[in-house]
Order: sequence, then C-alpha cells, then structure tokens
Amino acid sequence: MQDLTDFLSPIRLQELNEDNGFREGQLGKCVSVYENHLPDLTKIDIVLVGIGESRGNGTTVLSTNAPDKIRKQLYQLYFWHTDIAIADLGNIKTGDNINDSYAALKTVVSEIIRLGKTVVILGGSHDVTLAQYNVYVDLKQIIEATCVDAFIDLRNDSNIRSENFLLDMLTSEPNMIRHYNHLGFQSYFVHPRLLETMDKLRFDCYRVGVVKEDLDEIEPAIRNSHLVSFDISAIKNSESPASIQGPNGLTGEEACIIARFAGMSNNLSSFGIYGYDPSLDLNELSAKQIAQMLWYFIDGKNKSKQESPLEEKSAFNEFHTCFAEVDTIFLQSKRSNRWWMQMPDKKFIACTQNDYIKASTNDIPERWLRIQERG
Repeated sequence: MQDLTDFLSPIRLQELNEDNGFREGQLGKCVSVYENHLPDLTKIDIVLVGIGESRGNGTTVLSTNAPDKIRKQLYQLYFWHTDIAIADLGNIKTGDNINDSYAALKTVVSEIIRLGKTVVILGGSHDVTLAQYNVYVDLKQIIEATCVDAFIDLRNDSNIRSENFLLDMLTSEPNMIRHYNHLGFQSYFVHPRLLETMDKLRFDCYRVGVVKEDLDEIEPAIRNSHLVSFDISAIKNSESPASIQGPNGLTGEEACIIARFAGMSNNLSSFGIYGYDPSLDLNELSAKQIAQMLWYFIDGKNKSKQESPLEEKSAFNEFHTCFAEVDTIFLQSKRSNRWWMQMPDKKFIACTQNDYIKASTNDIPERWLRIQERG
C-alpha cells in the first residue's frame, strides 16, 4: 500500500470523547483508527476518510471540522455488525487551493479502491463529489453514479463550485459515466429545461415526492451504482437543522434507508456524505443524523455479504417471461427478496418486483426500455 501519510491528518480519539472514553461495544472501540500509524487494511471492509474542504460553497473558510463532529456521534453508536471490519484513516489535509484538496482525496481514495475496499467520505461541500468521481477517471473505470440532492448542481450561470460541479462530472472528457441517477430533487429548485436536458441524455431523475412514495422503486438505481453522493440538503430542515435549504425533503428515516441501500450494493465502492456545516447545526442533531445514516450503511454492507452471486442459481427463484416478443429471465434472491432482470445482451440488471409484474402482463417495464434507449 502506498504511503498516504503525506495526505492525511491523524485522529485524536481522546478529543472526540473527552468524558470517559468510549464504552465497550461502541464503534469507537471497534474501528481501527489512524492515530499514530496507518491501520493495516488487509482484512478491512469499509474505510472512512474525512475531508473538511468547504471553499466550493463560495466561503472563505478553508476547512471545517465536520468530519470530526460526525465521528464524535458515530463512535458513540453500538456496533452490531461484527462481520464487518472498519478502518478510519483520518482527514485529508487541506490544500493551498481547492484543487490541491481534490488531488489529495483522489490519491487516497484511488489507493483504497485499488485494494478492493469500500470508501466512505465524510465531507466537505458537495463539490467534493467531483474529486470522488475523478478517482474512477484515474482508474479508467466506467461507472454508474447516483446523487441524492434537493438541487441539481448544473448551474452554468454560477461561479460557486458546489452549484455547478456536475457540469464537469457529466461532460468532461474522458467521461467515465455510463449512467447517472439523481434522487430527491425538489422541482421548485430546478429549471424545467434542465429536466428536459437530463431526460434527453437518458439520465434518470426522481423528484422527492416520487422517492418518498415508494423507496423500493429507487433501490435498483442505487444497487447498480458504483458511486453514491448524498448532499444533506435533501433532508428536511426539521429533521436536520444544518439542512437550511428548505422545510421540505426526505425524513431522517428515509435518508437512513437510502444509506442502507447503498451499503447493500455489491457494485458500490465509494459513498460520500456532503454539505454538513457544524456552524449551522443545533445540538449536533445533523451530525447525529449522518452518524445514524452511516450505521445503516454498515448494516447494508453486512447484508451484502450474505447475498449470493447471481451465478449461484440455487440461491434464486428464476422466472421466465415474455413481453413485446422479448423473452427474458427474472431472478429473485431467496435471501434478500431483491430482483434482477436479464437484458438482451444477457447481462442482469437490478430491478423491482413491479418490473416483473409488468413484464408478466405483456407490458414493457420502463426500466428495461430506458436502458435499451441508452444503448
């Protein structure tokens, strides 16, 4: 493993809990933490990396202590998932300029993904997603990406990085995004023509009402994703005081379910939670919300370990069906009840039971159709 200490600042566990330290069974006692030496990642499943870079929000503040505020709450939660090994590599050192911070994060996360580990990034402003994405550019890996955000950050009329970073992410060359999903946008924050553009590109955008109506319907989008980025602006202010963008949005429970979906994805290699500003928080409730989302992410990762590979036919119920003169196969996991649908190229993609029901009544599932349109 490359020596990453030039890019990382260690954690002072004592400063995270100044009372009596962490109790037996709490995450603070179970995570391998970079205090004096980088932990051995050989048997690790999830690696935490913090980054306080916030200049992308248009502020003059170089960095916030957001990652440590989240850690303080996370490490007090009890660890139920002993089959999952977790390491914390501390915080990315803030660079002289924002691109230096991006480059440091890319170096660290690239190395961790090369080792086959899942990275959780505790940000920073939402534009740090661009550095998260550039890891895959560096690795020359074509991916599916999902952002959860009340806004769609494609404002070409804004000089604020966190409001326009998707322009680079979705249009720069070489481009490694096979498909992009956007979950939880609020229509009154988004220009209608922007949605038309996203639809023409065959990107899937789900407004917050659709997400809340049936969370299971958006689970396949997350299951197919390699990168998931969550901006806490998607959570309503009453559930997360630091989410000051508006009174509406996801509930805390819904945010935890989405985080659990991300953990359950066997494709996913990086998960970032961004937009937390401790100066806007009340009684550290947003930090507690993010900590609980991370707990559910770990829970999902634990569940993903129990899922059988698709090649293990005995672990799945197999359904042959025909719609619009297309013969296909649906698989249902006997362990998790999740569904997969075979495409004409014989590859299986994540889907829902509703997709199977539509196909079995000779109706073309919209998910199947949009994937075919994307080619």
